[in-house]
Amino acid sequence: MSSFRKPLTLSAWSYLLFPVLSLCQQSLTWEQVRAKFEANNPTLKAAELNIQESRANEITAYLRPNPNFSMLADGTQLVPYQGVWQPISGTDYSPNVSYLHERQHKRELRRESAQKATGIATSQYTDQDRTLLFTLRSVFVQTLQQKALLALAKADLDYYDHVLSISSERFRVGDIAKIDFDRLELQRVQYESDLETARVGLLTAKIQLLQLLNDRTPAEQFEVTGPFEFVDQPLSLDDLHRMAIETRPDLKAAIQAVDKAKTDHRLAIANGSVDPTWDVWYTYNPSFNNPFDKHTIGGSVSIPLRIFDRNQGEKLRTLLDIRLNERQADAARAQVFSDVNTAYANVDSNVILLRPYKAKYLAQAVRVRDTMTYSFQRGQASLLDFLNAESDYRNVQRNYLTLIGSYLTSAAQLNEAVGREAIQ
Repeated sequence: MSSFRKPLTLSAWSYLLFPVLSLCQQSLTWEQVRAKFEANNPTLKAAELNIQESRANEITAYLRPNPNFSMLADGTQLVPYQGVWQPISGTDYSPNVSYLHERQHKRELRRESAQKATGIATSQYTDQDRTLLFTLRSVFVQTLQQKALLALAKADLDYYDHVLSISSERFRVGDIAKIDFDRLELQRVQYESDLETARVGLLTAKIQLLQLLNDRTPAEQFEVTGPFEFVDQPLSLDDLHRMAIETRPDLKAAIQAVDKAKTDHRLAIANGSVDPTWDVWYTYNPSFNNPFDKHTIGGSVSIPLRIFDRNQGEKLRTLLDIRLNERQADAARAQVFSDVNTAYANVDSNVILLRPYKAKYLAQAVRVRDTMTYSFQRGQASLLDFLNAESDYRNVQRNYLTLIGSYLTSAAQLNEAVGREAIQ
């Protein structure tokens, strides 16, 4: 048994994958991938513009009404008077300025509503970032999983080639039959297929990750690194519920929508009030008999009589909108609990499956394979027993890596459900 190399650990696999690339390019960690994603992802950058547009609406909402200016000219002479034609000397001029005065704090309420809309847009942006980060983390985990599978396939092929080299020498000296040696060589096809499948899977995962990062780096030159292992972390479902209620941005947006609806209702009530229009004018009229009355000033106020239209429909609509948003907030809160419970169940299921692998099955698979290989090389075990042991080892190792990938993906799903990194 001492003549065979021990199977590689997960920490050693990354060294075997791309030794040349590791010297010329730095591998990106999850924190670096996340920072690059938030800086470059076009979908996220487009969503960020919604916040800026909402802030621009705040400016518009708080603008004062523009004053109106009008000019009246009248009394211009059209025909000569007693043979004298002086049209301009008899013209009176009357410039007029009017201004709509908004009452009941309409401007302030419009600005408040617009500010709360900006708060909702910010929460919605954070929620979109949360969901996109889950997609990014899933693809990142998939990339690490494919790296581990590729390293496993390479290590398995190297191990099997070592067995073939010893079996070739045994066949040469007549220790095993040709049919057994042929079967051993044919079995190598499966290891080659595993290796190629892992290479394609890793390349595909990298391409998906580069798309999310909006990065044009060739996939063969792109590398990520990070822990791909199972860590049993005790989690409290009640603590996760509490964190989710405090953190989830979609729930926060729903609560903010209720607050904004209340402001909109107050604004609808204010819009039902009367807004007077003030007018001031100056008149120059040279046709007055009183020579001192050529210059006059005047003023007036115009008050609309809101007999029929008192903004009744908008008042009722905004009142109903408050109730609607309250029901939507209740639905969002229920969705938070559902998401956390589902994600927690997935994590717990993967943990239950991974514990015996880590505690027993991995070591057993290695021990059985090495023992059967040692026995087969000395003629103490059949070829079928050796091939079965090899197959069991491969299945256990691949299942373990698949379960780790499922565990890390479900952990990312739990982080998404909570709204922050509950599992590192």
